[in-house]
Amino acid sequence: MQSFAKLQFMSFALKLPTDWRQPQGGGATQYAQAMVETNSTVGIPMPMPPALFLPASLTKYHCDTATRISADFTKYIDGICSAICSAWSQWQSLAAMTGIMIMGPTASMGQVVGPPLYPLIMASAPKATPQEMKFSNAIAQAISLGWLSYTATIKIPALPWYPLFAAFPGPVAPPMPNIPAPVIALTQVTVSVSKMMLKNQMIGFLADPLAKHHVELFDSVADAFEKCFQIWQASTMVTNVLGTGPIPTFAPPVVPVGPVVGGIGNMPPGGLV
Repeated sequence: MQSFAKLQFMSFALKLPTDWRQPQGGGATQYAQAMVETNSTVGIPMPMPPALFLPASLTKYHCDTATRISADFTKYIDGICSAICSAWSQWQSLAAMTGIMIMGPTASMGQVVGPPLYPLIMASAPKATPQEMKFSNAIAQAISLGWLSYTATIKIPALPWYPLFAAFPGPVAPPMPNIPAPVIALTQVTVSVSKMMLKNQMIGFLADPLAKHHVELFDSVADAFEKCFQIWQASTMVTNVLGTGPIPTFAPPVVPVGPVVGGIGNMPPGGLV
C-alpha cells in the first residue's frame, strides 16, 4: 500500500514552491544577486523517485525545500498506510460470519460482523503534529465508514459449500467446514470502498480546503487502498464456516439418507485467511 500511494502521489509531479515563476526584467537581476549573496545559486534536487515533490527551480533554496517536504510526506504516507494495514489485519482476524442458511449442499445469505476500523487505525496513525492528526482522522473516518458499509453488503449467493449435505446418512448433520471460497465469489457492493468515494469522504471529513496538498494526499491513499482491496478480494479465502442442520426425511431403513433442510452456518473469528 505504501508503494502504491507514493507512486500515485508522484504522478501529480507537484512543484515547490507552488505557482513560482522565474523573475523577469529588473527583478531577474535582483533575484540573481540575492541568490549569490545567500549562496543559494545552485542546489541538487532529489531524484523522483524517491522524491514526492519537484523543486520549482534548481536554486538551492527550492531544492532543499522540495527535499525536506518530500521527506515529511513520505514519512506520513508510510505511517498512515502502515496503520491502515495493521487495522485491516486486526479486523480480518476478528471478523466472523453468522446467519448463514443451508438447504441441502447450498449455503446462502449470512452477515459479516467485525470491529470498526476507526479506533484500530487511529491507534498507530501519525499524530505528531496538529495537521497530521487532522489528516489521519479524516482518512480513518472515511475508510472505517466505507468498510462498514461494504461489509454490510456481503452475502453468500447460494454456493455449494456442503456437498455431503445433499444426502447425509443421519438425523442431524454434525458441524462441518465449508469448501473454501475467495471473498470475491460472494455477493457484495464495493462502491463505498472505491477510490472516488473514499477520496471525497476524506475531503469532507477534513473540511479544510486550504490544507496544503490534501487532495493529492487523499487521492493517493484512496487509490492505494482500492488497489490493495482488489488484491485482498481475490486472495482472501472464506474458510471454516461450520454448517449443521437436520435431515427431516431421514427414516431408515426406508430412507437411509436425506438432504439437510433449514440448516445454519457460522464462521468463528479467524476464518478469513
